[in-house]
Amino acid sequence: MSKLSNQPLSPLDGRYQAVVSGLGSHLSEAGLNRARILVEVEWIIFLANRNLLGTNTPVDNVAMQQLRDLVANFNDDDILELATTEAQTKHDVKAIEYFIRNRLTSLGRADLLELTHFGCTSEDINNLSYAITIHDAINDVWLPEAKNLIDTIRALALRYQDAAMLARTHGQPATPTTMGKELAVFVHRLERQIQRIEKTEYMGKFSGATGTWSAHLVAAPDVDWFNESKAFVESLGLKFNPLTTQIESHDWQAELYVAVTHFNRILHNLCTDIWTYISMNYFKQIPVAGATGSSTMPHKVNPIRFENAESNLELSNAILDSLANTLVTSRLQRDLTDSSSQRNIGLGLGHSLLALDNVARGLGELELSQPVLEADLAENWEVLAEAVQTVIRAEVAAGKSDISDPYQLLKELTRGRRIANEDLLGFVSNLNISQEAKDRLILLKPNTYTGIASALVRLISEK
Repeated sequence: MSKLSNQPLSPLDGRYQAVVSGLGSHLSEAGLNRARILVEVEWIIFLANRNLLGTNTPVDNVAMQQLRDLVANFNDDDILELATTEAQTKHDVKAIEYFIRNRLTSLGRADLLELTHFGCTSEDINNLSYAITIHDAINDVWLPEAKNLIDTIRALALRYQDAAMLARTHGQPATPTTMGKELAVFVHRLERQIQRIEKTEYMGKFSGATGTWSAHLVAAPDVDWFNESKAFVESLGLKFNPLTTQIESHDWQAELYVAVTHFNRILHNLCTDIWTYISMNYFKQIPVAGATGSSTMPHKVNPIRFENAESNLELSNAILDSLANTLVTSRLQRDLTDSSSQRNIGLGLGHSLLALDNVARGLGELELSQPVLEADLAENWEVLAEAVQTVIRAEVAAGKSDISDPYQLLKELTRGRRIANEDLLGFVSNLNISQEAKDRLILLKPNTYTGIASALVRLISEK
């Protein structure tokens, strides 16, 4: 068998790369290294321009732009240089430090060399870099796709808000609802999780080897390192974490991943419901020109978008659940389990992003089969038993009827058997209830027994 080299191991870097490439810009190794350079550069500028070490080496606007261009113009050659350096140093952050030092020398700013990585442990750089890249990946890539999908579901809910259908509790015929209302439930659920995700606090520490600023204080005892570090972290758009060990505690990451997995699980529920509606012929799938549903059965149009989404949501949750569990524990003042785990953040969010794409595509290939919904309702008049027995109970409570045990009465009429409109009309006509109540029940049909389902859909209308 021939040997295949340099092939992507993950499908996210292979067949699905185009869908998730936006995340790769932030959560790849290259994206992380670009963020590390950003943190190192900003720390040099911060130290120099606040003259915290008495160096009197300010960075003017021209030099500042030159330094920041190291981030803005980070490219494939830089990536290769870092890889070559890391192969020698066996340390990724040290490779970043040497990269910065080389650039300072080439820019004629050797006076800033000793400000590079000053007072920092690798985790000072890493935790801020991860916070920046995760923030950007969530807010620039994942959240927009999630919100677009919710808007797609919202549009379908509004379109089908009056489309009466038979509900099925425990898989059995139950009080009718509307397709729009059932989709609106998912919009409401998913939006709550989006709100949780949007409230994420992206936290950072910058306090040295064990979170005590010990080296800083010895080097420059007159500097208020606590507040200077706080100001630096906040200048990066992050929330300062004042109490840490060598590492930032990662609790905010765990909270974020829990919220994303909750979103994923709700979306998974939508996928299984839509799949079931398709199998019941409530939804008809619109064939895609040129596509094949089955290799042997030409008639088939398989709901593969929703099945693929289910699988990717499960994979995403497996990874993100593992991250949430692992990252909140570090032995004593630090171990390296977080370092290995965090390299898979992109993988966890990537499978979720792929699922979002699949669900959006799948929903765009559906058409509601109104006749099927109507036929299903017309065959299940027994679901009106709830209405009849509830009206009788109200009549008894108001002293307008002396019927005992209305529930048992309707149970005997309907349980385990189908009844027709005529059966129900005859039953209602013979009831000892007011004529006004009879008139209301006689007018009732399965496709009109939907309560305020249509009105409920308006609760998720775009504001």
